[in-house]
Amino acid sequence: MEGKTAIIIPARYGSSRLEGKPLLKVCAKSVIQWVYEKAQASKFADMIIVATDDKRIYDEVKSFGGEVEMTSVNHKCGSDRIMEVVSRHPEISYICNLQGDEPLIKPESIDAVIKNVQEDDNADISTLIRVLTDENEINNPNLVKCVIDKNGFALYFSRSKIPFERNCGIATFYGHLGIYGYKRAALEAMTTLSQTPLEMTESLEQLRALENGMKIKTSVVDFVPVGIDTKEDLEKFKQIISEKLTV
Repeated sequence: MEGKTAIIIPARYGSSRLEGKPLLKVCAKSVIQWVYEKAQASKFADMIIVATDDKRIYDEVKSFGGEVEMTSVNHKCGSDRIMEVVSRHPEISYICNLQGDEPLIKPESIDAVIKNVQEDDNADISTLIRVLTDENEINNPNLVKCVIDKNGFALYFSRSKIPFERNCGIATFYGHLGIYGYKRAALEAMTTLSQTPLEMTESLEQLRALENGMKIKTSVVDFVPVGIDTKEDLEKFKQIISEKLTV
């Protein structure tokens, strides 16, 4: 394998539901520090960089010894923010886009994403999925579903329940987790290609890759993510951490 592998964590201060969430403290650590330390436990990453457009987040990452780079305030999505950082580092060949609001992500799951793009020549992009058994989750449009082929490559992502059950009890339903691995060329393509009809219809950026013929390799993991989007999510995370610390 040539080139380095970087975990890049896009982090914004502004959020419609929970402003400043990267800086919120849980057991004396900011959310962004919790995420950064999970990234540090990866076996395959050569570099970890927080990409932000906010000086407060920049200063916070510096305060705990992390690597961080300022990016433009004009980016429309995390992929563009990540690409700005990657463009400054010609040595980077593989990229893991780790969300800054997933402090309970497992290092093994991060490594599964990285390994797929490092080792599978057919994989342009990689991501994670988990088995869904709860009908409320399966039918929840806010939880993205995925169908895969026999080799683990994504066939489609949708907010709808897929596949449709004409015959019940046969299909396995998968939920998508928002972490991605990219070969450098795939990330460059994703940030230069125009939005596609399916992407705009479902509001799912990964459909741009599928519509343009890119291959997305999936790995099945067994954890339920706790992303921090609301005050309730933050309290749930605090409770989980408190329970772990008292065991």
